[in-house]
Amino acid sequence: MPPFSQSVKVMPTNNIPAPMASAQRIKSPRRAVFTFTIKPQPGEGIPQICERVANQLRSRQATPLHLIVLGNVSASAAGMKALEKSLGGADWPVTWVEGSDCKGLPMAGIQVHAYTGKIERIRIDGRVYGSVFTDGGARQCVVGGVSPADKTISRSEQTRLTLEKLQAVLGKAGFELADTVRTWFYLENILAWYDEFNIARNKIYSAMKFRSGSIPASTGVAAKNPTGTALALVAWAFKPLEKGATAEEIASPLQCPAPAYGSAFSRAMELTSPAGERRMFISGTASIAPGGKTEWVGDVRKQIDLTMEVVEAILRSRGMAFTDFTRATAYFRHPADVGVFAEWLAANGLEQMPVISAQCDVCRDDLLFELEADAEA
Repeated sequence: MPPFSQSVKVMPTNNIPAPMASAQRIKSPRRAVFTFTIKPQPGEGIPQICERVANQLRSRQATPLHLIVLGNVSASAAGMKALEKSLGGADWPVTWVEGSDCKGLPMAGIQVHAYTGKIERIRIDGRVYGSVFTDGGARQCVVGGVSPADKTISRSEQTRLTLEKLQAVLGKAGFELADTVRTWFYLENILAWYDEFNIARNKIYSAMKFRSGSIPASTGVAAKNPTGTALALVAWAFKPLEKGATAEEIASPLQCPAPAYGSAFSRAMELTSPAGERRMFISGTASIAPGGKTEWVGDVRKQIDLTMEVVEAILRSRGMAFTDFTRATAYFRHPADVGVFAEWLAANGLEQMPVISAQCDVCRDDLLFELEADAEA
């Protein structure tokens, strides 16, 4: 497949601000796989946001592996047209979910995983669901936009069908579900059926042995998707090709394993290349005590403090820091609380963190804040 800069014509733009360091991050110019975030700037519409995505890809001669768009579902049709216009089509997976901007804008932001090498696309029924690439001594696959075909059946059945669809995409790419190291589950009205979801997921996971030896890292938040189904799924699979290419579970020093209270995910997963480069996936993390109970009920400031302390402990356990983040999403039950998080970032000198803030319920009604992230070292 030709590099993005050769296959896509990016039209010149007038009065469109240049990409801001605070709005995006590229960890290392030397890495073939990189991640960046585009957030709305004052006065900017969706077409201008999409143009900045295209310009960033063009500047690196890269092609998307996958895009996560956090924005109003009502804007998804127009937003997808704008993306296709800016990017010259949509020959890659896109996952659009209802992550409302906390300041009332139609889009909270776009997160892009991109690659500067050859990519194999995986299609089912004419739609691209997967991107396969080789990096860090491993064959890898990013899968996105997966949802069940039938929204009239029970939510448990929709969960089963979604994971079966993921398995079908991975199978067509030469992977197995057991190669999965990271998942993102976006559940419509999560508080109404999170226990039901966990039972359905646990049933499938318990029947297999994951290649890494651990269940995937994961995020599960409330978010509608344009198909109107009960859930949408994003996943990352990893199959080593060389000695030294590994996927390893990373424990949380300050929290118990999530399966201890019935939720099937690892706190974090780390991918390591033969050269020693590392990519860490940190699962959705919230104000949960070591024993599994919610801490600081009703106090968003304290919940943010504890969440960030827990995330920092995971990073430090692997010799990393917040400055190693390449992508992050902060989820708020109440949009007004985004200001409290902004104060935390300013107090810790982290205003440039590549984080999108979105209004989404998390898995418990007493949790007001959750953070998930990728980091590289």
